[in-house]
Amino acid sequence: MLAGKGFSKVYNLSGGIKAWGKEVAVGSEDVGLHLFSGVASSEEAIVTGFGLETGLREFYLSMQKQVSRATTRSLFSLLADIEILHQERLVKLYNAINGTTITVADFAEKIAGPAMEGGLSTEEYLQLYKTDLESELEVLGLALAIEAQALDLYVRAAERGGESRKVLLQIAEEERGHMARLSQYIDQQPDLA
Repeated sequence: MLAGKGFSKVYNLSGGIKAWGKEVAVGSEDVGLHLFSGVASSEEAIVTGFGLETGLREFYLSMQKQVSRATTRSLFSLLADIEILHQERLVKLYNAINGTTITVADFAEKIAGPAMEGGLSTEEYLQLYKTDLESELEVLGLALAIEAQALDLYVRAAERGGESRKVLLQIAEEERGHMARLSQYIDQQPDLA
C-alpha cells in the first residue's frame, strides 16, 4: 500500500504499532483543533493553513539563530524557504476556489496571529522531541515529525465534516507530499550529523 503511494523504502514492523519506538502524532485527539473552531468554509480553512505555514516558517528562522553549526543554520534556512512554497500552494488553491489572483503578500495580510503548524507551540515541540538543534539529522527528524503532526491535524479537522472537509483533505495530501520529500532528502544525505 505505501509503496503504491510513492514511498521507496517500506519496512514491515514486527509487532505492529505497539512495537513502534519512534515519533508519532502526539497529544489528545483534540490537540490543535481549536485552530479550526469556527472554520466553516474552504476559504477559512486555507487561511488557517496559511497561518500555520507562516508560524512554522517563523519557527525555523528563530531556530536558525540559535544554532552555531553553519550546515545546520543552512538547513533551517532551507526548511524556512520550503514553507514559502507551501504558502504559495495554499494561495494558488484559494485563487482556484475563488477565481481570484491574490498574491501571497496580499493574502498574508489576512492572517491574524499565525500559529505553528500542527497545533503545538515552539516550546512544546522542543520539549516533546528533545531535538539536538546542532544535528542536521535530528532537525530533519523534527521537521518530519511536525509535518506528520500537521497531516494528523488536517485529517482530524476534516473529520468534523462541513464545507471545508474537501479542502482540508487536499491540504492533508500536501502534507503527505511534504513528508515524502523530506524523507527523500534525508535518504540523499549520506553525511548527516
